[in-house]
Amino acid sequence: MQNQSITQKLANPTRFMALSGAILPWLTALAIALIAFGLYRGWTAPPDYQQGETIKIMYIHVPMAWLGMMAYGVVAVSSFGLLVFRHPLADVSAKAAAPIGAAFTLLALLTGSLWGKPMWGTYWVWDARLTSVLLLFFLYLGLIALRSSIEEETLASKLTAVLALVGVVILPFIKISVEGMSIPWLGLEIPAWNTLHQPSSVFRSDGPKIHSSQLYPLLYSALGFTVLFFALHMKGMRNEILRRRVKALRMAQVDRARAEEQMAAAQ
Repeated sequence: MQNQSITQKLANPTRFMALSGAILPWLTALAIALIAFGLYRGWTAPPDYQQGETIKIMYIHVPMAWLGMMAYGVVAVSSFGLLVFRHPLADVSAKAAAPIGAAFTLLALLTGSLWGKPMWGTYWVWDARLTSVLLLFFLYLGLIALRSSIEEETLASKLTAVLALVGVVILPFIKISVEGMSIPWLGLEIPAWNTLHQPSSVFRSDGPKIHSSQLYPLLYSALGFTVLFFALHMKGMRNEILRRRVKALRMAQVDRARAEEQMAAAQ
């Protein structure tokens, strides 16, 4: 009973509004400081011996790509929480995360194109990594469009949650596209696909393959944008809770007005 009480307290929208209101300004300030420091360190970092100054796009492109995928993970987990546990804030979380994830994914595609032009000689190629990330962006747009096209919120939340859970299969495909995947307990080895996109240089079993002068600015920038995501997500959840409260008040006023009209007609 005690665990259930704690869960209920954490899921209470009023308590969430109070807690997030206290945390949000500090989270925003921390995000701005980390992003500014990371981008400054990246700007002053030495050029790459192969890619020259164009490597500096990495300090925005890579965090955007990571967060585009992470945001979809938040949408999927929130959708699971709605369908299975009926968590009061699960749908609020999923709805708030979708447009933020779409924005980060779009920025990843745009900065990747700018980076690809001097490296590959073209802004776009239909290879596995770029195409799978583009599909992720379209999936975000599909979730947003599906929700906005259904007026009844309960039905809209359930249908978008189902679509989000079905669409989560895109995430391992994005990883497999350039790195492959090994599943030892199944004895399964999935090779990487033929792609121009380079494999991961940071999160590797044999350690990062990037010089510390470039690695640390990238990590600072990624941490800053991650904190920014959580700040934006928290702000989006607060806005959604307020929107639903305003809608509930308007509906209550409409019902009250109808009841008064019926009483006046009866008299």
